[in-house]
Amino acid sequence: MTNTTTTARRAPAGSAAPDLLRTSLRIDSWNTAAFGVIMLAGSKWLSDPLGLPTTWSVPFGIAMLGGAAALGLIVGYPRIPSGLAATVVVVNAVSCVGLILLAFTGVLPLTGLGSAFMVVGAVVVAVFAELEFIGLRRSRSVAVAL
Repeated sequence: MTNTTTTARRAPAGSAAPDLLRTSLRIDSWNTAAFGVIMLAGSKWLSDPLGLPTTWSVPFGIAMLGGAAALGLIVGYPRIPSGLAATVVVVNAVSCVGLILLAFTGVLPLTGLGSAFMVVGAVVVAVFAELEFIGLRRSRSVAVAL
């Protein structure tokens, strides 16, 4: 009887970077899709408590579903292109600023709850932008090290 021993190989240090980027993008995709569905399905019910007109929430929901689909496609690449990942970081940063502006400029007749909703959305988007930026930066340093 032959006795074989296998040892688990540890991933090289820093190889978790692509996982951070991919995982962040994947969760961002799911979150964006859920937000889009809520904005579409709940547009009439959310209008009064948030002060967000359906003429804004419906297109906003459609845009979120499109963004979620784009994120899903990016995650599907065997190796995530750094240019696409960088674009996601920029779009998230711009979205964060846009949500803050919508919350505080009076462009929309938001209620207090509506403003809070926008601020929470901005924080969530900022967290994803940061995680994706860190993941992108780490994946670039891993690529350079190889």
